[in-house]
Amino acid sequence: MQENNQKETKNTYNPKEIEDKFYKIWEENGFFEIEGNKEIQKEGKKFCIMLPPPNVTGSLHIGHALNHTLIDIITRYKRMDGYKTLWQAGLDHAGIATQNVVEKQLLEQGIKKEDLGREEFVKKVWEWKEKSGGTILKQMRKLGSSPAWSRSRFTMDEGLQESVKEAFVELYNKGHIVQGKYLVNWCTHDGALSDIEVDYKENNGKLYYLRYFLEDSKEFIVVATTRPETYFGDTAVMVNPNDEKYKHLIGKNVILPIINRKVKIIADLHVDMEFGTGAVKVTPAHDVNDYEVGKRHNLEQIVAFDKYGILNENATEFQGLERLEAREIIIKKLESLGFVEKIEDYKNQVGHCYRCGNVVEPYISKQWFLKKEVVKSAIDKINKDESNFYPPQWKNNYNAWMKELRDWCISRQLWWGHKIPVFYCKCKHQWASKTTPTNCPKCGGNEIHQDPDVLDTWFSSALWPFSTLGWGNGDIGKNTLWNESDLREFYPNSLMITGFDILFFWVARMLMMGEFFLKELPFPDIYLHALVRDEHGQKMSKSKGNVVDPLNLIDTYSADVLRFTLAILCAQGRDVRMSQSQLEISKNFTNKLYNATNFLLLNCEQFPNLQDIEIKTELGKYMLEVFSKTTKEVRSNLEQYRFNDGANTLYRYLWGEFCDWGIELSKANKDSIIELGAIFKESMLLLHPYMPFISEYLWHRLNKSTLEDSKESIMVKNYPSINYTDSKNYQLFELILDSIVSIRRLKTTIDLANQKIPKVYILPNAKLESKQQELFIKYVSKLSKTEEIEIVESKVSNCIADITEKVQSLIPTDSIDLSQAINKLNRQKEKTQKEIDKLNNMLKNAKFVQNAPKEVLETNQKALDEQNGKLERINEELQKLQA
Repeated sequence: MQENNQKETKNTYNPKEIEDKFYKIWEENGFFEIEGNKEIQKEGKKFCIMLPPPNVTGSLHIGHALNHTLIDIITRYKRMDGYKTLWQAGLDHAGIATQNVVEKQLLEQGIKKEDLGREEFVKKVWEWKEKSGGTILKQMRKLGSSPAWSRSRFTMDEGLQESVKEAFVELYNKGHIVQGKYLVNWCTHDGALSDIEVDYKENNGKLYYLRYFLEDSKEFIVVATTRPETYFGDTAVMVNPNDEKYKHLIGKNVILPIINRKVKIIADLHVDMEFGTGAVKVTPAHDVNDYEVGKRHNLEQIVAFDKYGILNENATEFQGLERLEAREIIIKKLESLGFVEKIEDYKNQVGHCYRCGNVVEPYISKQWFLKKEVVKSAIDKINKDESNFYPPQWKNNYNAWMKELRDWCISRQLWWGHKIPVFYCKCKHQWASKTTPTNCPKCGGNEIHQDPDVLDTWFSSALWPFSTLGWGNGDIGKNTLWNESDLREFYPNSLMITGFDILFFWVARMLMMGEFFLKELPFPDIYLHALVRDEHGQKMSKSKGNVVDPLNLIDTYSADVLRFTLAILCAQGRDVRMSQSQLEISKNFTNKLYNATNFLLLNCEQFPNLQDIEIKTELGKYMLEVFSKTTKEVRSNLEQYRFNDGANTLYRYLWGEFCDWGIELSKANKDSIIELGAIFKESMLLLHPYMPFISEYLWHRLNKSTLEDSKESIMVKNYPSINYTDSKNYQLFELILDSIVSIRRLKTTIDLANQKIPKVYILPNAKLESKQQELFIKYVSKLSKTEEIEIVESKVSNCIADITEKVQSLIPTDSIDLSQAINKLNRQKEKTQKEIDKLNNMLKNAKFVQNAPKEVLETNQKALDEQNGKLERINEELQKLQA
């Protein structure tokens, strides 16, 4: 094996040969499952986290990669720390998106969904789901994600369909779900949308000023509107009661152009006297504010177009035109008849469907709503800190949004999704039922039908923290991996990690549903990570051409490199700026670890477990204490979800403290190699949650084993927990390191960086015992390339010095030739002085100063200041060498 290890050191680490192979072994051996770490589970310690279920249509993007990396880090950590662990995976049926995908595929074959009918179309969707859906779950494996795959759920699987019915029926029977004609956000392609499914974008539109003539008069009032096509639904004109110019008109009637409908001029404080002319048209069926005004003034609600955005009979001659296409046609007709006062350019915010991008219309429609009162208890418990947000400022955002909460429109005009379990009888009776009835419970008749709408996708995903654990799954869950015993064990979940952008879409709704049905919030901790942007801080988009494909990054760099990069950049509350340079740093880090392993294996064939040996050498004890401090720090960071701090701590320790110092120091004491190898081997367990593949691979090399043969994985071994201190020894090695750095710096100053020098005096700030002096001299002389180290108690004359907090290093000037360093500094001084003279001449030239742009003058002045500072430092160095 020694020969094999030495042979392997000639090759570089190839993650492509390792990652797929290792992942397959992990999964086949069930290490990700609840019982995967059974041998190390500790009584009463349980951890459960839910994967934010990606859309069944989705592919892994960089936002998923960040989210899944953070979840995997904390899950692997908890699994190794002895927790009975469930990372629940699954997919969302994504009603709108999935229906759109299948509709487009059918249209390519010349088939409309209406040609098939609802039942056959839904069959086609299920067929597509089985063949093509869930690609992202396969892609997650490339990232090294470790959920309990055997327990994956789908928001439309049999059990979750039962859960959704259970929830709906209970809410319905308690009066929390109601039906009625409401003004909703309406997409002419996708139907009703909730408030948070509308994306508002700045629009360069027009403000149209229309003349509405008073009844039996040539006098007119001018109203301003951005949507003239809706005037067919006007049922009033509104002014502010405090507006002097309109007071005499309040109560009078105007006649709507072309259609000649009579409407009244009303007064309401809602009107902004500064907008337009201070008079506005009121269209209760097509505007959110007008809808509220209409209720206050008991105005009629007249709908001007149908659910597809086609103008209806109320638009008279314009019937049949699409609303947006009709706008200019209507305006031209109004202009020709003298009803347009003027048209101005106008910027405003216009809502768009978050799925298809269509302009959203406020639209009167019969829908199902979940009343906002349901959320009250969840809000109260959040403000009693029964769930904590990370970063904490998101609690304020949550509260601010909840104060403005409206009833949630939960019905969608789709064919794919959870059909609303409400039934209607010919006798006009309406009821909700978990099972499909054959007879009406009121009249006994059998002429019944189910509501045609489906539930908003977010309704089923709001139940995700407990429906996946068996809640409401009925008999279906009894003989499955998931059943109500899981609910008792894993609810509440331990933690939610998701992007801040779905705080209101999803997190707030899970809090509401969890508290309502189980009387307990679904998770005590909520970690909201920010967005992944490009290295310039720009949001990634296809139009900008700055989208990063995580699968390409994995192929180019490795999953470990991508994971570590995302983690180290992910500071709480700050966007992640993805950069090529950080990826390269992480790649170099993996090479550093690989090379450190190669060095250790050149000196020893196999390394023991840290727990199985006694650390005896002073260097071993020092590195053990460094490892102990690092372990505590990484644990603390992970417990507080400070993933980037944990990554930085690991990087600093493994690269700097172990690979740079530990290995270098071991060259002065070969007796410590086995001890350092055992510590490094244990360090791979510490690193594992962040970089699972390379840590597993290197651990096995150091252990003289293979994952393939042993089926023994570090992912189900105990996470390091060590408390070792030897302060006297630790302080000695800190002094040793400080002295080496000091001497190296001093040698660089005199241009002898890589050369061996005859003698250095060391003046430490603490007294060293004789044995300590012996160790000190041994390590410092070896690593600083100094023939003789003499420890002194006072400063020695005729020396050049370097002073740190812990030590003064003194090189006697009579033992070295300083002429080369002095000549080099004099050349730098001469060059710097010439640059200073040049800049001074420019800045003293009155003509140049008068004509040069301000920024040029500022740049030159800054350059002059820098050169003066450089000259001062050169003179200081010369003074030291010539003293």
